[in-house]
Amino acid sequence: MPYIIGKENLTFGIIEKIFAENLTLELSAEAAARVQKCRDYLDCKMQTSDAPIYGITTGFGSLCNKNISAHELTLLQENLVKSHACSLGNPLPAEIIRLMMLLKIHALSLGHSGVQVVTIQRIIDFFNNKIIPVVYDKGSLGASGDLAPLANLFLPLIFEGEVIFENKKYNSAEILQRFGWQPITLQSKEGLALLNGTQFMTANGVYALLWAKKLMKISDTVAALSLDAFDGRIEPFDASIHAIRPHKGQEQTAKFFRNILAGSEIISRKKNHVQDPYSFRCIPQVSGATKDAIRYAESVLLTEINSVTDNPTIFPDEDKIISGGNFHGQPLALVFDYLAIALAELGNISERRTAQLILGLRGLPEFLVANPGLNSGYMIPQYAAAALVSQNKMYCFAASSDSIVSSNGQEDHVSMGANAAVKLHKILDNLLKIIAIELMNAAQAMEFRRPARTSPALESFLSEFRKSVSAVTEDIVMYKEIEKAVEFLSAKMK
Repeated sequence: MPYIIGKENLTFGIIEKIFAENLTLELSAEAAARVQKCRDYLDCKMQTSDAPIYGITTGFGSLCNKNISAHELTLLQENLVKSHACSLGNPLPAEIIRLMMLLKIHALSLGHSGVQVVTIQRIIDFFNNKIIPVVYDKGSLGASGDLAPLANLFLPLIFEGEVIFENKKYNSAEILQRFGWQPITLQSKEGLALLNGTQFMTANGVYALLWAKKLMKISDTVAALSLDAFDGRIEPFDASIHAIRPHKGQEQTAKFFRNILAGSEIISRKKNHVQDPYSFRCIPQVSGATKDAIRYAESVLLTEINSVTDNPTIFPDEDKIISGGNFHGQPLALVFDYLAIALAELGNISERRTAQLILGLRGLPEFLVANPGLNSGYMIPQYAAAALVSQNKMYCFAASSDSIVSSNGQEDHVSMGANAAVKLHKILDNLLKIIAIELMNAAQAMEFRRPARTSPALESFLSEFRKSVSAVTEDIVMYKEIEKAVEFLSAKMK
């Protein structure tokens, strides 16, 4: 069964279901009627009004004062798509490109953009047949929307640009003709409706957020194993202290640790130390704050994916065509920068737990090998984690604090939301590796706690891990073991 788009708001659950179950899309009858009503209104308005309408009967950006004759309107829109296709850098993954298409289809289906039904249907055809336009990850300022990457995304509508089909790259005309399709004849406003909007930023943000939510749980599981391997204390996770500072993420984290450590011999035994370092003792406060940041980012993105973000916006019932700024990515840019900091902190505290495990404290040998000196053991994986943590600090530079003038001064403040979104993937990629290194150290430390056992839940997790990564008795080539640990965690997140 296809997913009927345009009947309801999108949610993260719906998005995950569409991709997890490989659903096709079908435009709802209600959405088709809204879109056609808006298109008919625009056509009528252009016939009855002599007043210039930005982007419809005028040029774009600083060329907004240049009027365009009626017989040149299609050429105007096609020229817009061609000239704005300036995305550069690395090709985006197919999943993000398909997510961009899904979000644009939904936004256009809300009926305020003035496009043809046939245009939306062709984008749906691309999505359903897994025809992936080639789009690159650089070139958007985040206002007026994501012009450059969205132009690359929709070049194939007019038989320009390139697409990936069945893992091969084609000129778009070649593959689309194979399906018996003709190029879309863009009508007034359509090119602008396709290129304006925040779908590049939003798709990258949604993709990162879904990844972050899965990685969050893995991070807590690994941290719990580290806590027990370090012979840490359970008192900092007691419900009482979190009830008097009831941040939701903090309480949620403490409860998770109480549950996953239930039944551990190690956590329940008498301790010789009265407290743990912050990287263990303050896990609920740090991990919890990141959870709260993820939750807030999710709320902002949920609003964005159900919004109309092109310009001008058309209101047939109110007889209005308004040129505004819904394409401006500031709401996203700010929250992406906030999310970047929150995710980087997970790596920061993870690396500190790794460092504590190799210091030779609490009965553990230095660098977690039985014969340190002859063997370096886990000395250098901590170096690697530290390097990734430091790199993530660079990525925490607030992209939203920057702006640069474009379009000859007409677009004089931009969000840089696209840059903020793309660097989230770099942070997450590093974070996965940092947590994998912590897991390797925590698992190795547990070898020196035997025959004592951690909780049943963590013993099961550890047993699975040992099928991929073995304990170290003498020095081996470490990068291969790190790669195996990363692969193990990646598989756990699917």
